[in-house]
Amino acid sequence: MYQFMVLFFFMEKRIQKILSEIGITSRRKAEKLILEGKVTVNGKVAMIGTKADPEKDYIKVDGKLITDFMKDIKKVYLMFNKPKGVVTTLFDPEGRNTIKDFLKGVKYRVFPVGRLDYDSEGLLLLTNDGDFAHAVMHPSKKISKTYLMKVKGVLKEEDIDKLRKGVKLESTSGGEMTLPAKVKRVRKGGVNSWLEITIYEGKKRQIRRMFEKIGYPVLKLKRIRVDGLEIGDLEPGAYRYLSPEEISKIKQEVLNRT
Repeated sequence: MYQFMVLFFFMEKRIQKILSEIGITSRRKAEKLILEGKVTVNGKVAMIGTKADPEKDYIKVDGKLITDFMKDIKKVYLMFNKPKGVVTTLFDPEGRNTIKDFLKGVKYRVFPVGRLDYDSEGLLLLTNDGDFAHAVMHPSKKISKTYLMKVKGVLKEEDIDKLRKGVKLESTSGGEMTLPAKVKRVRKGGVNSWLEITIYEGKKRQIRRMFEKIGYPVLKLKRIRVDGLEIGDLEPGAYRYLSPEEISKIKQEVLNRT
C-alpha cells in the first residue's frame, strides 16, 4: 500500500475522513460521494460512518483506488509560524482557531508534521508528503527541534544539568526518561530565565513537562528551528514554501540517519 498512509492511517478511520485527509476532496464532498454510492471498501459500497484502514483495505472512488489519486497530487512543503492560541489541527470541534484558518492561499491539502500545543508558537512544517512527514517524525531519526523559551525563576546550574542528562516524566506507564537535551542561557538577570533548548524527540507537551518536573513553569515557548530549518523573520500566522534546496537538505539528512 502507498507509503503516504504510514503516518496518518495506521488505524481505522471513517471513510469520509480518510478521503479528506489525503487530499482527494473535502469531508463534505466525500460524504456526498458516499451517499451517491461512488465509494467502495473491499468491493462493498461504503456508507456514512464506514471505517477502513488504508494500509489494509482497498478503497476506491468512482472505481479508482485512492493510491492512484495520490500519484497525481503535487507534493508541497511549507514552513508556518504558528501563533499562540491556535490549534495544530485542520478542524476544532470547540470552534477555536486552527492552522487551516491561515492557509487560504494553499491550493493543496496539507497536514502538520508533528505538533505545537495551543499556548506555544513558532515553526511548524506542513506537507502532503506522507513519506517525508513519517521520516521526520519517526523517533529513530532523532530530528532536532530548537526552542526559545522563558521560564519563571532563575535556573540553577544543577537544574540545567538535569535537563542535559534527561529527566523522568510521569506517564500512565509509570514514567519515561527524556533524551539528553542541549540547553544554554540566552539572557541573564531578572526574576525569570530566557533559554534556548534543543530536544531530539516529540513527546506530548514535552518541554513544558520537563520544566514542570524541575520546578520552573514555562511562561513562553517558541520553536525557532527544525533540523537546520530556521524560522527567521517569518511573521506569526504567515507561511512560505520551502525552497528546493531546503527540501533536499532535510530529506538527505533524514534519510542518512538510521
